[in-house]
Amino acid sequence: MTAMAPARTEPDLSFLLDRTSHILRSRMSAALAEIGLTSRMHCVLVHALEEERTQVQLAELGDMDKTTMVVTVDALEAAGLAERRPSRTDRRARIIAVTDEGARVAGQSQEIVDRVHRDALAALPEGDRTVLLRTLEHLVADDLAHPVEAPRAARRARQTR
Repeated sequence: MTAMAPARTEPDLSFLLDRTSHILRSRMSAALAEIGLTSRMHCVLVHALEEERTQVQLAELGDMDKTTMVVTVDALEAAGLAERRPSRTDRRARIIAVTDEGARVAGQSQEIVDRVHRDALAALPEGDRTVLLRTLEHLVADDLAHPVEAPRAARRARQTR
């Protein structure tokens, strides 16, 4: 005897968001790989250019654990795109400083990121793009702004910024 699956009463929002996020991340990774960057490297470069930030601050912004952040900054240093330096405001802290070449590459990678996003949204009629973005921004700022504590931690989706 085969059990009947329960009837779904709501759209599977988790599937829709996970699936589109996965595909978008894979497109982003492929596009950035063309210039030798990962999404994480792009994220660190762009956020480090905004203001003086430590590795810990950048890891938090990029949703990276400590080990991933160290590996990412090591790769940026090896490529001559960034370097660890003492902070100008707190000599105990070390910041990630972007080199001139790193700033040039960050500009190039931001153009790629913008293109990937623009291409993804181009599949929708213009009015729907606006509604989708406004709705997602509302969810991220309000109801889905913070994860909740659970007995078993939800596995985070792999981040490839």
